[in-house]
Amino acid sequence: MNVKTKKYKLESGTYIKLALLEVLKQQWWVSLIVLAICAGHFWIASAWWFIGAGIGVVLYLLFWLIQFAGVTQLEQSKMLFEKLGYEINSQQILVKLNSKQGMPIKWDQIKRGRVGKSYILLMVNKAQMIHLPFRIFNSDNERKFVESILKRKGLVK
Repeated sequence: MNVKTKKYKLESGTYIKLALLEVLKQQWWVSLIVLAICAGHFWIASAWWFIGAGIGVVLYLLFWLIQFAGVTQLEQSKMLFEKLGYEINSQQILVKLNSKQGMPIKWDQIKRGRVGKSYILLMVNKAQMIHLPFRIFNSDNERKFVESILKRKGLVK
């Protein structure tokens, strides 16, 4: 079966939010470092442990926020934010700019996937993702077919 979606444009705000959430999920262990710094309060009682940990968290979030906001401005990633159509089958995802221009992405290039409440998110790397809202699928069966491919490929559980 070949699933053809409607054309969809990923907004930069949506991209930044989803990419930041994915990095925070991937790097959950950073919160352990913050807790370890805050635990310094038991060694030497001072509010500066909490202030230092807070500043560290803000700088960490700001770093990733700037990285993902910068991606939206780069010429190389301009294609991510254009109106694209997708043809999905069990061998590949064909990202189509128009009826004559497209780029195939093999399933082994996808690092992980996630099915949200109203979208399917496929991560190619930390900065590149394919966001497929449910509304771009022509039917519920097509969406379920794509979800079954993701399960079969081991990208979602």
